[in-house]
Amino acid sequence: MAALVRAAGCQTGVTQWIAACSGLLQTTGAQGQCRRMLCGVFQHLSAKDSLQPSEEKVGTFTRIIEAMGFTGPLKYSRWKIKVAALRMYTCCVEKTDYEEFFNRCQMPDTLNSWFLVAQLHVWMCLVRMKQEGRTGKYMCRYIVHCMWEDVEQRGKVMGINSVALKEDLRSMVENFYAALFGYDEGILSDDHVLAAALWRNLFNKNCEDPRHLELLVEYVRKQVQHLDALSGEDLLLTGEVSWRPLVESNARSILKPHSPVYNDEGL
Repeated sequence: MAALVRAAGCQTGVTQWIAACSGLLQTTGAQGQCRRMLCGVFQHLSAKDSLQPSEEKVGTFTRIIEAMGFTGPLKYSRWKIKVAALRMYTCCVEKTDYEEFFNRCQMPDTLNSWFLVAQLHVWMCLVRMKQEGRTGKYMCRYIVHCMWEDVEQRGKVMGINSVALKEDLRSMVENFYAALFGYDEGILSDDHVLAAALWRNLFNKNCEDPRHLELLVEYVRKQVQHLDALSGEDLLLTGEVSWRPLVESNARSILKPHSPVYNDEGL
């Protein structure tokens, strides 16, 4: 199963994704009720995000056109943001060692397990990009859009029946937005709350070894801090993100505050 998922991913590598993104990122009337529901729900959630920074000051006209469903002026062109969003999602699925997650966390090697690991990384990217104001939130919409396009294509490549795939997508949609709320609460709270969110969403309430939860809690904390250290301007323009290993020799080193740097006068 993992090999098949990787094969599906190879068919849509970074270069091919970027070359075809103009058609991929356009929403047409023939995309079906499920995709329209995704866009509506995500727009609603992005307007009420608990992790957003202080709102950018916008004029009355901008607020009016945003209320009508338009984006309004952004820091960079929409095309550049869409390409960056596509590349960021690609980093989530191509730079993550899924087999290591399956082996260390004893997860079944299925499409659903792949999706649960992928959505965890997508969520961490959403948390980071929502710190970049309205432009970052606009980018978040297309990261999620790319995710659902990819999940649907992988399901077709794996030969899943169209009716069953539609039902699976509907279930994944519900689980995804429930996971967003749970992970948001966990990252803003202590490790116990975050562990509970991972237990519910990533492990599907099926984790008997507390060491697996401890490993994932530490992984999420260090990844979020790692993403926070990346330049917002670079992320908006390139979408390139990197991930720290699931297990490393000194994993907690990133959680320690940096030592202060003094000049020659001791200041």
